[in-house]
This record gives sequence, structure tokens and C-alpha cells, in this order.
Amino acid sequence: MKVVTICMLAAALMVGAAGNLPPPERSYKILMLLPASSKSHKNVFMALAEALADRGHKIVMLTGLPPSSKNPNIYEINHGLPYFGDPVNMFETIKDGTGGFGAFKIILPAIARELYKVPAVQQLYEKRKDFDLIVVNHLFNEPAYPFVHEVPFIMVSTPGMDPRQSAVLGNVLNPSYAPNLMMSYPFPMSMWQRIKNTAMHIFFPLFWRNWAVVPLVQKEISAQFPDLPPLLEIERNQSLTLMNTHFSISTTVPLLPSQVEVGAMHCRPAKPLPEDLESWIAGAGNEGVIYFSLGSVTRGETMPPEYRQTFLEAFRRLPQRVLWKYEGTLEGVSDNVMISSWLPQQDILAHNKVKVFISHGGLLSLQESIFHATPLLVLPIFGDQPRNAMYVESSGLGRMMEWEELTADRIVDALTDITTKTKYKETVSAMSASLRDQLTTPQERAVFWTEYVIRHRGAPQLRCPATQLSWVEFLLLDVVGLLLLALLVLQLLLRRLLRRVSTVVFGSNVKIKTQ
Repeated sequence: MKVVTICMLAAALMVGAAGNLPPPERSYKILMLLPASSKSHKNVFMALAEALADRGHKIVMLTGLPPSSKNPNIYEINHGLPYFGDPVNMFETIKDGTGGFGAFKIILPAIARELYKVPAVQQLYEKRKDFDLIVVNHLFNEPAYPFVHEVPFIMVSTPGMDPRQSAVLGNVLNPSYAPNLMMSYPFPMSMWQRIKNTAMHIFFPLFWRNWAVVPLVQKEISAQFPDLPPLLEIERNQSLTLMNTHFSISTTVPLLPSQVEVGAMHCRPAKPLPEDLESWIAGAGNEGVIYFSLGSVTRGETMPPEYRQTFLEAFRRLPQRVLWKYEGTLEGVSDNVMISSWLPQQDILAHNKVKVFISHGGLLSLQESIFHATPLLVLPIFGDQPRNAMYVESSGLGRMMEWEELTADRIVDALTDITTKTKYKETVSAMSASLRDQLTTPQERAVFWTEYVIRHRGAPQLRCPATQLSWVEFLLLDVVGLLLLALLVLQLLLRRLLRRVSTVVFGSNVKIKTQ
């Protein structure tokens, strides 16, 4: 009964990607650029692409991933470069101080060097001005910026609120409360946490945009397009950003009209599970099922052997059944564990027998877990996953653990805590209700604002004037400097005036004592 109710609510919310919008004035041609993107990033884009295609628009999508859409209005181009195609051992990035982003110092310049040599990309670049709008994935995709020079474009912020990207739009977030891309802290932050948060707000943009990554990409692009303006200057001309977040499931921050929240846009009502999977989950009885997945990037077979054995031992001691998404073969699996290389995640999370989701903390998995009201045990690996894991724990959605501290006892204790205490389920259910309680669906907002920018030819009225200011002008450093100079001049003038007055009144031998 619970599953039926949830499905009905979800259907009421999500039915029709843009069912309440008036028909478009005509069919638009839209180019989507995500040449350097993971499978999860493409899932966000595909939710928007499908919604636009259902309204009759023609979508061309450039990626480094195999085609995945069956919609006749979506045409996918795979550039064929290998940099995002080969499996990567993400466990090697756990101790990387950049959260795994350091590898992009090599990957992105290589993509920038090779991308425009691909014949299909060359043809697409030559026809870029034939499109009504270009949509770019803001994360990792600076090599695609030549496409959007002198062309209306918007961005999709796949990791949600990114302070770097927000600052580009003119909305500089205050680090006293706004989390950075890598970490999140419970509010109010301690002084030490505010120091660390401020340092990350400053360090990461400098690392990425001014030091380690973008300058190398710029060098490769300038060699091919010598007359092109700087990439970071081109970036300023974006009309708006669709952000994969929502105030109900993240830290609330002030937004500009050009920042539109479309978080959980990819979430959908549950579909029926395959008969064998449904039977296995239903057979778990009152103890229920624990679902374990590390997402689409981290492959189970790359997990260090000591961690695998720890999970196997812990699962053997659980009263619940465990559904484990694991690529490869695995020995020593207990009878209460089912292994599969692919599983329909949203359909599983929506099942009323599923008690906990053991996750890597990817943003899409977090959103799906909240949408379907399933508590979490998060073990972050790289990127924004530590931030998401901290948010899960501080918000009461579940627990987080570090890989280095894993033991079978700790895993069992954490799962027992989550499954036996009702506070986690109550918190995630309340947040799920808040996420679903929206005037329009995320898809409708995404479609409306995408078409809005096209209808208004780039919609320059959305752009904040702050985007045209330098840091000196934005922070009023020149004004502050001028005021300090004026105070200094005033002090000098008053000092001279007092000396002259004292000379007249008291005689030339009296000196004014000054501090």
C-alpha cells in the first residue's frame, strides 16, 4: 500500500515533463555540450533533453559516452576520445587532497587538444550558429567554450550549487555559512570550520581557474583559435544556469534570477521490478533489505580486498537481506546477499522493504534516496561526495563513515542504528515531502527557462551587472583605498592647520604633541 501511495504522489508531481506549459512557438534546435562528463552528469542532461524533445525540439548532444536515448528528436554524437571511457580506480583518489580533481590537469588539456580534430566535432562547430541555443555542462567542460562564443548559451550545474560558478554569475556566496564544493559543515560553523571553509572557497577556484587547469586548457585552445577571447571571458556571457539542487535538500542560499533550481529533475516514479528481483526483496520479511551501490563511476571490483572482506563479514551478520551492485565476481558471499552488476536503483529505493541505502554519496544517488524516502549510510570517495556525506549526517538523513575506519563491527552498528531508530526514516520522509511539494516540476522549470532564453534572444535582462566588474571593483577595494587616502590627507591637513594656529596663539617655539 505504501509503494502505491508513493507512486501516486510521484506521478502527480512528475507526470508530463512540461505538461502545464503552453506549446512552444516553434521547434527549436538546441545543442548540448558535455564532452567531458560522467554517466551521472549525462543523466541530468538527458532528463532535460527528453523533456525538450517531447515538446518537439530537436536536440543534438555531444558526449564521450555511448548513445542512450531512444527519442527520435535526440541525436547523440560520441566524440570517441578515450579520456572518460576507460574504467578508473576511484579508490586511489581517496587520499588525494584535491578530491580527485588533480587528474584533470592532464585530462582536460588533452581533450582541448584533440576534440576539434574529430571530424564530427569539426562539422558541429562550423554549424554552431545554426542552433537557437547551446547548453553546456559547467563542470569540466571549459574545452567546449569556443562553441559558445557569440552564441546564446546556458549552463547546467550538475553538482548543484558550485560557489565558483555562482561567482561567475555575480553571486559571490558568503563562506560563513555557504558550503564549498568539497565540504559541508553543520550550522552554525565553529571558527575553525569557517576558516577551513573560507580557505576552500578561495583555494579551489584559484587552483582550477587560475593555476592548475584552465590555463593549460587555454593554451591548447589558443593554439587552435588564436582570435578567440579568453575562455573565462566567454564564460561570463552565459544567460543563466540550471542548478541541480533545491532549497529543500541543500543549504539555503540567496539566488539571482539567472540561477534556477531544478534539483532531482531526473527523479521519477518507481516502475515495477523484474519478477525475480521483486520476489527476492518481498521474501525478506519484516527485516527488509539493505541496498548497496557505489554509483556508475566506482566499480565494485576496484574496491581494495580488505574492504570487500569487511563488507562480506558484516553482511553475514545482518538479519536483513543485502542487494549489492557489484561489477565482477565475488567469492564468500553469504546466502542473504544478492550480487548484480546492474540494478534499477530508483525502483529499488522506492520499495517499502528497502530500509537503508549504502551509498558513495553521489549527488544523484542522494537526491533519489531523498525523493524515495530511504535513509542512507554514506561512504564518500571523491569529488563532492564528502560534502554530500557531511550533509546527510548533519541533516539526520543517515550516517557517514570514512573508508579508513571501516570494520565489520562498525558497519553492523551503523546499519543497526539506522534500521532500528525511527528518527532517520522520519527525517528523510519529511524532506522527501518538502522536495515533492512544488508549484511546478523541476522539468517544467528547466524547459520554461530554456525556452525563455531562446524567446528573448539570450535574455540579457537576466544578467547581473556584477559579472562585468573586476574583483577590485566588486569588493570596492578602489573605493576603500580612496577613502583611506582621503582620511590620510585630511589628517595631514589638520595637523598642519593646528601647527599654524598654535604658532599664532602660543608663539613659534611651542610644538604640538601628536600621537
